[in-house]
Amino acid sequence: MKKLFLIVCLLLVKGIFSQETRYIIELKDKQANQFQISNPSAFLSAKAIARRTKYKIEIDSTDLPVSKKYTDSILASGNIQILNTSKWLNLVLIQTSDASVLQKINSFPFVKSSSAIARRISGNKSIEDPIESEEQHRVQPRNRQRIAADAIQYGNSFGQVHIHNGDFLHELGLRGENMIIAMLDAGYQGYLTNRAFDSVRKKGQILGTWDFVKNEASVNEDNSHGMFCFSIMAGNIPSQLVGTAPAAKYYLFRTEDSGSEFPVEEQNWAAAAERADSAGVDLITSSLGYTTFDKSGFNHSYQDMDGDHTIVTRAADMAAKKGIIVTNSAGNDGSSPWKYIAAPADGDSVLAIGAVNADGLIASFSSYGPSSDGRVKPDVASVGWNTFFVNTNGQVSQGNGTSFANPNLAGLIVCLWQAFPEFSNMEIIDAVKKSADQYSNPDDRTGYGIPDLKKAYEALLIEKQKRDKSAILGDTEIKVFPVPFNGQFTVLYKSKQAGTVYFELIDAGGKRLSVYNQSSTVAGQVIFLDLKELNRLPRGGYSIRYHEGDYQGVVRILK
Repeated sequence: MKKLFLIVCLLLVKGIFSQETRYIIELKDKQANQFQISNPSAFLSAKAIARRTKYKIEIDSTDLPVSKKYTDSILASGNIQILNTSKWLNLVLIQTSDASVLQKINSFPFVKSSSAIARRISGNKSIEDPIESEEQHRVQPRNRQRIAADAIQYGNSFGQVHIHNGDFLHELGLRGENMIIAMLDAGYQGYLTNRAFDSVRKKGQILGTWDFVKNEASVNEDNSHGMFCFSIMAGNIPSQLVGTAPAAKYYLFRTEDSGSEFPVEEQNWAAAAERADSAGVDLITSSLGYTTFDKSGFNHSYQDMDGDHTIVTRAADMAAKKGIIVTNSAGNDGSSPWKYIAAPADGDSVLAIGAVNADGLIASFSSYGPSSDGRVKPDVASVGWNTFFVNTNGQVSQGNGTSFANPNLAGLIVCLWQAFPEFSNMEIIDAVKKSADQYSNPDDRTGYGIPDLKKAYEALLIEKQKRDKSAILGDTEIKVFPVPFNGQFTVLYKSKQAGTVYFELIDAGGKRLSVYNQSSTVAGQVIFLDLKELNRLPRGGYSIRYHEGDYQGVVRILK
């Protein structure tokens, strides 16, 4: 009887093994490592080290590669191929059809566990989108410019940029120059010839590509979903569509096999994020999400959306820990039984982006929060309902999905960070959240709401003045910003002597409205005056009159 039971078990194992050929091997440690933390240049790129140094991020064991001694032992097990590794999670992705090889690997003392995660790589199915179906139709070029003299001729895309005051950033010259973005998606079909990317190709803004599904460099012939998202950020067809970060540089990584849905793609995501870190990227944007798979035994539950469970979420949070901004689509299950966000949008350091239209109305398909442990999710929202993008024929189209909301806002966040590189990734994200229209009363549909990046810019500028007031003033005696102001403005003044400085707010008729005083302890000290709640003042011209001792001066301002 025992013999029969053994035969049955072996047949079951053989049956399972014949279906699954890719496995994640989790390692216990990184002992016998060929590298030392004390010599990071041997295993980290100069750009990765520079980011860690700039933002005071400690280099630790998660930065060490997977131990070569361990991978050599795995390779020597028999008929096996190592597809990729994750140093952050200490995982090895292998492919083998030999059950005895897996048995041998599991016997190694340094192996913690192994799990089947996918069949053989499938051929691409003829589908449009790995995550959601985008309803598309070609639209006629139209000019929705606010003023004819705008430097950027947005055309159809003006509304999805302007909802965040992204045009304010662009008008300041903040268009993503010298910033690097990594896109993780299902493919970028036709990006090498699509007219939307003539500019980025000509200017060499595409820094590299890699297909983590097929382990090859080309990503041009695969699914078009990533190309659509790419056009929302980098597209440049004047008077028809201009992206949110048209001057940024890009890495295009394929991590998603659109022909199937298995957890192997989460491991691909982790490997791509680590390559992005090494390449020195500033932001990772991913319009992907994981809840259910082709084999139900792999499915995630809502309880798994706690920010700590899934491979992809752990990798995304680790990328943020390394100083990278990570944005991700919230998911398109708002009208489905699942309803909730998908990994890695549940990550506590991932900016999860829900969908609204250009008028700010919530899209019914946009996934709900909160995370299963009760955190605000999605974090914010952007235009993912009737979003303008460029299709495979190079024509401007409209489509729906948080997949589109994510790159729309991510591009603008990069432009914001371009202005304030001294602030960390999480400080930038915090400013974005605080600028949103329902920050004080978040909900489970759009989280903190729709960000206003003009407000975020002004808040960061004020914080920057506080941190480095003298450097901002230089040889200037006084500076008032922003001009024109709305509900508040800030004054920086370099004192002439120790003592009290008096500031008076004067209207256009010469009437004194308010008096403020600040003291300095030494000559040359920069005095900071932050005046708030000035919404009651009518629009027009005002003056700030200031004096200390016998010295006095005046500066004009505008509301």
